[in-house]
Amino acid sequence: MTPSTSQHESSRRDVRLEQVLGNLLRAGVLTAAGFVVAGAILLLLRTGGARVRDYHHFVPPEAQLRSVPGIFFGALTLDPRSLIQFGMLVLIATPVLRVAASLVGFLIEHDLLYVAITAIVLAILIFSMAGGRGL
Repeated sequence: MTPSTSQHESSRRDVRLEQVLGNLLRAGVLTAAGFVVAGAILLLLRTGGARVRDYHHFVPPEAQLRSVPGIFFGALTLDPRSLIQFGMLVLIATPVLRVAASLVGFLIEHDLLYVAITAIVLAILIFSMAGGRGL
């Protein structure tokens, strides 16, 4: 294989990886938007939009909406607020999944420098999402 053929093949793999990562981001955002819109429509249908909020006093959300398992199981039961929260979780998870997919792509390409950098970024993201405890 000549050097130009090798460069051409590498360039095609790079373009393919960029397309996959772009499609992953697009799918994640659209999926998140779908959950949020579905939750909003259900909320309006169930409440009729007649709820009046008192914004002078902070009222924390129900316990179900403050944990990932609670949000997940609430979304399975089609609870409108849980669906909206689940959409937000999908939106937050989308760039993290992109970094994980990049790591896999760099592993396939045997690009060890980018594997190391991406692994560090992924570890930081996961650590910060877990609450950053331990320092």
